[in-house]
Amino acid sequence: MADSVPRAIGVPAEETQVITPGHGGAAGTRVLNAALKERLNPGPGRFGGFDPGDRVVHTPVPGRVLPGRVVTADAEGLHLSCAGETVIVPRDRVEGSVRHGWALTAHQALGGRWPAAVVVLPGDAVQALSRPWIYTAFGRAARHLSVVHGVEQALPRAVADIPAKPRTTRLPRLLTPQVPTAD
Repeated sequence: MADSVPRAIGVPAEETQVITPGHGGAAGTRVLNAALKERLNPGPGRFGGFDPGDRVVHTPVPGRVLPGRVVTADAEGLHLSCAGETVIVPRDRVEGSVRHGWALTAHQALGGRWPAAVVVLPGDAVQALSRPWIYTAFGRAARHLSVVHGVEQALPRAVADIPAKPRTTRLPRLLTPQVPTAD
């Protein structure tokens, strides 16, 4: 993200998104975001661990994720730019609703597209891999996709063999026409 993609592909780090299966582990979002902050926007983290220019994700309500950048911070809170809109996160809500966003889970990245994506699949990610997960993660790249993995044969096996978990929904029953019985 910080070296070979900008140098070889010509896509700057600001337009590249790292995607990984989860938050924990040796290559989860927590570890990757700490390393990428140090490399791309080092700073003291003056406001709850954030500095102007940091890439973040803001979760205003559970299930909704807004990617953005830190603009500034003051007594009012952390000022973010999310999709061209200014969002002010009150000081007491920063810790629970704002995280660094250089690395996201596929779930957090859903719906977004970047010129380049780097999908990181550490060895401990084998259980998370499924055909839909791979489709979601790999589909976030518009121009270039890099895959860094240590999952050996789990990646091709997930694409070829592992079916999606069945979904539980009432929709088929609701769509089935209700035919009255003849008396």
